Amino acid sequence: MKRIIFCLFLASPLALFAQDLGSLSVEKIMRDPKWMGVSPSNIKWDENSKNIYFNWNPEKEQEDPMYQISLDIRKPQKVSEEITENLDKGTIIYTRDRTKVLFERKGDLFIKTISTGEEQALTNTLEREANPVFDKNESKVLFQRGDNLFSISISGGKLVQLSNFTRSKKRPESQLSKQDQWLRQDQINEFEIIKKREADRKEQEAKNKANEPKDPKEFYLDERSFLNGLRLSPDEKFIAFRIVKRAEGNKNTIVPNYISTTGYTEDISGRTKVGNALPGYESYLYDIQRDTIYAISTKEIPGIKDLPDYVKEYPKQLEERTKKNEDRKVSINGPFWNSDGSLAVVTVSALDNKDRWIMKLDPQSGKLSPLDRQRDEAWIGGPGIGGFFGGSNIGWIDNRTIYFQSEATGYSHIYTLNVNSGDKKLLTAGKYEVQTLQLSNDKKSFYFTANMEHPGITHFYRIPVTGRTFVKLTSMRGGNEVSLSPDEKWLAIRHSTSNKIWELYLQENKAGAKAEKITSSSSAEFDSYKWREPEVLSFKNRHGSDVYARVYKPESPAPSKPAVVFVHGAGYLQNVHYWWSQYFREYMFNNLLADLGYTVIDIDYTASSGYGRDHRTGIYRHMGGKDLSDNVDGVRLLIEKYGVNPKNVGIYGGSYGGFMALMGLFNEPDVFKSGAALRSVTDWAHYNHGYTANILNEPANDEIAYKRSSPIYFAEGLKGNLLMAHGMVDVNVHFQDIIRLSQRLIELKKENWELAVYPVEDHAFLEPSSWTDEYKRILKLFEKTLK
Repeated sequence: MKRIIFCLFLASPLALFAQDLGSLSVEKIMRDPKWMGVSPSNIKWDENSKNIYFNWNPEKEQEDPMYQISLDIRKPQKVSEEITENLDKGTIIYTRDRTKVLFERKGDLFIKTISTGEEQALTNTLEREANPVFDKNESKVLFQRGDNLFSISISGGKLVQLSNFTRSKKRPESQLSKQDQWLRQDQINEFEIIKKREADRKEQEAKNKANEPKDPKEFYLDERSFLNGLRLSPDEKFIAFRIVKRAEGNKNTIVPNYISTTGYTEDISGRTKVGNALPGYESYLYDIQRDTIYAISTKEIPGIKDLPDYVKEYPKQLEERTKKNEDRKVSINGPFWNSDGSLAVVTVSALDNKDRWIMKLDPQSGKLSPLDRQRDEAWIGGPGIGGFFGGSNIGWIDNRTIYFQSEATGYSHIYTLNVNSGDKKLLTAGKYEVQTLQLSNDKKSFYFTANMEHPGITHFYRIPVTGRTFVKLTSMRGGNEVSLSPDEKWLAIRHSTSNKIWELYLQENKAGAKAEKITSSSSAEFDSYKWREPEVLSFKNRHGSDVYARVYKPESPAPSKPAVVFVHGAGYLQNVHYWWSQYFREYMFNNLLADLGYTVIDIDYTASSGYGRDHRTGIYRHMGGKDLSDNVDGVRLLIEKYGVNPKNVGIYGGSYGGFMALMGLFNEPDVFKSGAALRSVTDWAHYNHGYTANILNEPANDEIAYKRSSPIYFAEGLKGNLLMAHGMVDVNVHFQDIIRLSQRLIELKKENWELAVYPVEDHAFLEPSSWTDEYKRILKLFEKTLK
């Protein structure tokens, strides 16, 4: 029997439990997470490398206040609100001798002398000054105010406007009528005094014009355009900028908010849907000496006209696009100049995300020449590479050599490249990912984080820029998030294990040095329960690839020997690891299930992060393909190795995990007896562009990919019991998704499903009462159907 249940929980008092947690229950584990203890976060060093600041909340306050430790006093102390406000400095820029720092605070610019702590205010305006940098002589500061670039001298405070972007068109000078022009000229011709005054006026105008500084060339920005990437070359000869033109004709989605303070239903303006028109990107250079503006040319980019392979499955589209022979649309990031401004490179990304080029820029002409091309018939991504999933790491080691990351080997690794000769060198190699990258102050070494020892263990390393032997600097098993002190002598480490929350440690920047624990965050109540360390293992999927999983084993399996598959969200996310999971509620729920006799498996299925390019892109054009079969193969593992009953297997997950639960129940009904799909995508044609177009292209161009990837087309296959749960003000996966699927199930006359809706919840639930209600329903479903 189908039911729609409205669950409205705005606020309810938290249940009170003793310091001994006792046996787990949904009510206990779904409380406000502060009951567990609040880990330190937002780790930052001060400029002199003597103090570490971090947010922490051992007293369970409403907000997480700021704490500090010093190298001398390693006991956390709460800091004042004034110090907390003064720490909000954005990106800090050091002078070359590292004696001073430049930063923005509350929209104004400051220079601070590190040894004395003295601050010099460079600006004090109502407008915001942003993105400050030193010029190459460190005598001026360059910054952006509004749409324009300025410089200000550090000693005298002289302000100079370097660019002239405007949104107001100049009014044309009023023109005299033919009659008035005649009268004016006649006056000049008739009277000597008028003739003399007119000549004096023109002479004075010429003198004034000669003495006035020349204004930068004007560039008009219309209402559809906005400016970003404003950069001045170190030799102060060129200004680079990018114009982004908003797409026209797109229709934004609307998310109704039924529980509002006004008592009226209020509309939340949402995003567009995949396949809508994209913004246009145009990159330019302003040659200051020649006072001319010109576009950076993209027509020389190798492969600019290449079509993706999937178009071959659509002969008519292939014919049309081949005939048009159009350049693909791209976005240019940069330029990135070397220290003296003699060389510049840019990264160019195709908007279809099949290519990432690194190009050398000739600023005199705006032409590009190729240095490196990374093409992927699926999509460009991976740590440090760019694309939808993150930023790109690129920079200069010296005036000839750049560094960058690429997945050319199948895993994200570090490369160096001589811009003049084109010589390229691979510094790291192996079946692991370089996940963070930082160049040392002296530019002789790289610091990087990688999962070199195991996909689920991260460590911090140092390697010379020449690429010889690397040094492992951390030693604690699990997850290590490292903040390197500005003087590079110390490591502030956020460390956790699979059953211990994140804590702050301090360690000297030496291999083999001992890490000193600074914080103890977990509550006595949380520590009173023996949280499981899930068994981490790997198995071969049906395609012969290694897939990693975590298994929660019950001490006493229930007589029916049930099993549950938990599916993590996001698709591109790693959850099989030895550190504390961001899915901490699900981790605790999996412990509860194991206590009740279930065997639980959590799989890093195809598309998960941490395993390289092929694993990441294995779902290209078929979501619910290899990712689903990996979970089915994981069930086979549970049957063969752990003796679970194949007739009593459930599945649950949220977001992408909810999508997978639907695909499992619809396409593998003999494997999954019941399942819970939470905040799930039901039709990928209704999701956003940035995520979906990478994987499935656009609906109008690749209908095949969408038809085989969207659960709504497979709802006929439902046999088992399905619970769906969704927040009504979800601005990520819209409530419309689950309503459309519900109507489809009604029309198919399916009866073994129910929908629980949460009127005040967005994609990520906030209210403990909502979490509690949702997971009580999941537990009830499994207890009823699998036992």
